[in-house]
Amino acid sequence: MPVLYQWQVSGENRHISISTIRRALNEALAASGLVDSNGRPLQFQPHDFRRIFITDAIMNGLPPHIAQVIAGHRNINTTMGYAAIYPAEAVEAHRAFIARRRTLRPVEVYRAVTSEEWEEFLGHFERRKLALGTCGRAYGTDCSHEHACIRCPVLIVGAEDRGRLVEIKQNLEDRIVEAETEGWIGEVEGLSVSRTAAEEKIAQLDARLARQSSAVFLGIPSLSQVTVRTAENP
Repeated sequence: MPVLYQWQVSGENRHISISTIRRALNEALAASGLVDSNGRPLQFQPHDFRRIFITDAIMNGLPPHIAQVIAGHRNINTTMGYAAIYPAEAVEAHRAFIARRRTLRPVEVYRAVTSEEWEEFLGHFERRKLALGTCGRAYGTDCSHEHACIRCPVLIVGAEDRGRLVEIKQNLEDRIVEAETEGWIGEVEGLSVSRTAAEEKIAQLDARLARQSSAVFLGIPSLSQVTVRTAENP
């Protein structure tokens, strides 16, 4: 394990080399007598069977995105490049997959959206726009911090909001001084929590901006790190 193709050599399990697999394929093709359209013997590479498998799977109804996962491709366009089929056939296969999925799901899932529901959906994102950044709360949820946005962990602030954050922090400090002078102990505690949250957001924003503007070290090894052995000339 985890080698799929292996055999025993001198009592030891070893993987089958790629050259051995290629040689076995050529011998099998030569013995079959199969030829191409020009009359020449067929020749295959091991990688060709990935293309054959993906093409056959998609042509027989396997959704392209599932074939992408099986093949280990990051981009579905790579998978579709492996499939030797016409785009129209790929579209029809995808439509057939969607049709099969719809028969398994409740009918009400595919009902038409009413204008009221659509307006409510758009309104949620309109209500997330704030004077200081954007609220990142999920759709269909209410504000859990009673609109004390400076304390909210889902408040999304950008570089353009830094100046306003500094103003809010300074305003909070001035109000803390006033509350301490007047003896408003409860007010001091609440304002101190908000000031700490403002300081944290400023620090987080500065750290994010610093990461975006700084160079990234990719960990490229030096020559001394890649040298595994040395030899001396007698």
